[in-house]
Amino acid sequence: MALPGYPHPSTRAEYDDARRRARLRETRLGRGWGRRARIGLRLSLIPLVLLGIFAQYWWLDVTPERVRLAHTEPAVIPISGPSNPRVADTAVFDLVGLGVLDATDTARALPSLAGLGSVWAVRYDNSGIDTKVIADLIVKVTDAAHVPNVVLTGHSMGGVIALEVAEHIYTESEHRVLAVILDCTPVDLHAVRAESRSQGENLARWTGWIPGARESRLLRFAVETYARHERFTGGGRYGIRFDRLGKVLDEVLHDKILETDTASNGLIEAQFRAIVAGGAIDDLRTLTEPVPGEQRPAIVFIRPRAASRDPIVDVEYSHRVLIEHAGGVNGTLLVVTTRKTRHANPIQQPEEYNDVIEHQIVPFVHRVQRDAAAAPVTPDAQRTREPSR
Repeated sequence: MALPGYPHPSTRAEYDDARRRARLRETRLGRGWGRRARIGLRLSLIPLVLLGIFAQYWWLDVTPERVRLAHTEPAVIPISGPSNPRVADTAVFDLVGLGVLDATDTARALPSLAGLGSVWAVRYDNSGIDTKVIADLIVKVTDAAHVPNVVLTGHSMGGVIALEVAEHIYTESEHRVLAVILDCTPVDLHAVRAESRSQGENLARWTGWIPGARESRLLRFAVETYARHERFTGGGRYGIRFDRLGKVLDEVLHDKILETDTASNGLIEAQFRAIVAGGAIDDLRTLTEPVPGEQRPAIVFIRPRAASRDPIVDVEYSHRVLIEHAGGVNGTLLVVTTRKTRHANPIQQPEEYNDVIEHQIVPFVHRVQRDAAAAPVTPDAQRTREPSR
């Protein structure tokens, strides 16, 4: 029974449900439109959604990294003093390879370098590489310490940078470059194995296509994960071993994304482009040409005895190029082959690295230096150039 002043219950049910639904259908957006118009309306929302996602990507991923990179700068970090007072007039600078920012850990793993002089680690500018800036910084530090001689050690791609820095110091300052030590260095792009070359080319391509790619940690996360795909593919469900994938993701997240001292995408791109430019051979040619009044630097190449042990660089190719430009009867080239090492991994194999440095490289550099000092110098064989600043 309906109460006075209230509609019958069946009327309320019809009003609350059927009429409400009908009213919604009559007033909804697109009422009376054709099917194509409604589809067009829905598709028009996609750019708005994508714009919102891009805004979040730019604000949360790109902007904080761009602010951090704006405050980075190259530096040289003291590691140890010389192990012998007789080499106190020489400073050794260690430079690391692709994807690494700071050579401190590598230099500390090689205490045998102190047999050549005081040891320093080079930290790159995370926004890119300027070898002239690095060379000027080395000259400034050694001038302040009254150290006239320099030795440069470069691991992998770091050897390409070391050769260019050495060329600047050799031709533009009063300092003497006693030696350049190259650890599995690709002297040009042909020395980089195909898979590693394609990864570097893809990163360089992406950084040119995708806005903010030089700073994006999401892109770095994807690239670093893919670079380790052999560790989690080839088995399991859908061809992926998810337990191993989880470990890889955790490793990349902690070592490459959350770690503030890792190389940025922009630095990696600059490092790879240094190889692509192919200037290492020209720098090597400059360093090995006789110059009046100057000592030709010793060139040392460290490589695995079995070339297949280096999965990144074709060390046989680099070996042949180095013999062509720095070897020969009057050359200053020493090639050191190792049994256990792989690609530029002194932190993983410090014993063998320190053994060959102490017993082969240090004596060779000192012998080249003695031979150069004993060579007669004519009165007009003095080199003239602008003093270092």
